[in-house]
Amino acid sequence: MSTNFKTHWENVYQSKNENQVSWYQKVPVKSLDMINSLNLNFESTIIDVGAGESRLVDNLLRLGFKNITVLDISSKSIEKTKNRLGKYSNLVNWIVSDIVDFKPLENYDLWHDRAAFHFLTEKSKINKYVDLVNSSINSKGNLIMSTFSKNGPLKCSGLQITQYDKISMKELFKENFKLLHSEVSTHDTPFNTKQEFIFNIFSKH
Repeated sequence: MSTNFKTHWENVYQSKNENQVSWYQKVPVKSLDMINSLNLNFESTIIDVGAGESRLVDNLLRLGFKNITVLDISSKSIEKTKNRLGKYSNLVNWIVSDIVDFKPLENYDLWHDRAAFHFLTEKSKINKYVDLVNSSINSKGNLIMSTFSKNGPLKCSGLQITQYDKISMKELFKENFKLLHSEVSTHDTPFNTKQEFIFNIFSKH
């Protein structure tokens, strides 16, 4: 992605509070339900990709998970999340990176992405992301991927997105992953509008 893409997200997190963006969730219930359904042990390595100021990390720490990585392209979003967590931020591995430039130093038992992947619109970058997932998740590890559905918005934060459904998502990751569960979920934004997402759980062969 271009420098302009990074600049866009730095501006978003510089200029807006966490509840002034459409993707804000006070508690990320759907993601937490899916993570809980996997019965992971607390030593599992978990990465939250494109996390922004998501409160998923707060909840994972509260549940007792010990090996959490939070990645976002925006250093400002990371800074604000660290400040929110205070001393508990020391328990988290923080990475500022464009996901298509990310070179992991470890593999993960769980890769979680809510509403980051769908911002990739070029086929080459979508493929690069899929390759990264394929190589970065441990055998029998899991992928939780949520994007706008075919009935969801065409844009978010002024940027074009790519919509997905169960079939297209399954096709993307079929080489190394089995689709365990897929469901459509409606997100209520802070602006009293609704956005349709599709949530998917995959298991690596």
